[in-house]
Amino acid sequence: MISEELQNLLLKYCEPEDELLQQINRETHLKVLMPRMLSGHYQGRVLSLLSKMNSPKRILEIGTFTGYATLCLAEGLTEDGIIYTLDINAELEEMVRGNFAKSPLNSKIKYTIGDAQQSLKTLDNETFDLVFIDADKKNNGTYYDLIFDQVKPGGIIIVDNVLWSGKVLNNAQDKDTKNISSFNDQIAADKRVEKLILPVRDGLFVIRKLS
Repeated sequence: MISEELQNLLLKYCEPEDELLQQINRETHLKVLMPRMLSGHYQGRVLSLLSKMNSPKRILEIGTFTGYATLCLAEGLTEDGIIYTLDINAELEEMVRGNFAKSPLNSKIKYTIGDAQQSLKTLDNETFDLVFIDADKKNNGTYYDLIFDQVKPGGIIIVDNVLWSGKVLNNAQDKDTKNISSFNDQIAADKRVEKLILPVRDGLFVIRKLS
């Protein structure tokens, strides 16, 4: 959504990636299909800063991929905080657990493989300060509805890829774009929250629960 020149400027003025995040970035691009799904340096710093501003005790992430965003979000956890991260891709499990094991935040990460809608049922006794939804886009609305009551008043929900490479601007008629546009409209009409889209990478919908 932005030029390479502007992207390089933004990276110049944000915090650097640590060594582990650099390693995950490289390994993902070398070994994993669709590496563009990785949050990457700039978006990772945005997620980290939002988490640190929220100081969450409990984070929920739906869609782990190779664990980059998980570690960025975990940077803001309280001393006794936990991040639950859910993913369906068992083929990446060994890589992801290896990445987490190298981090001092490993003990705060609860990583579950399986269908997210089923995994969420095991967390129905938890409440969350921060939720990051970055999984199968057709289910954005489903995940939002499933977790909404478990988000604390003042809690933040962040949803990735809501600009969908600019296709939402052109009223594209493919199923994925229509699903994302429909979700965006759902959030715009939701009076229980205040919200805005940050044009970061592929679009982050930042949503704050009012009460």
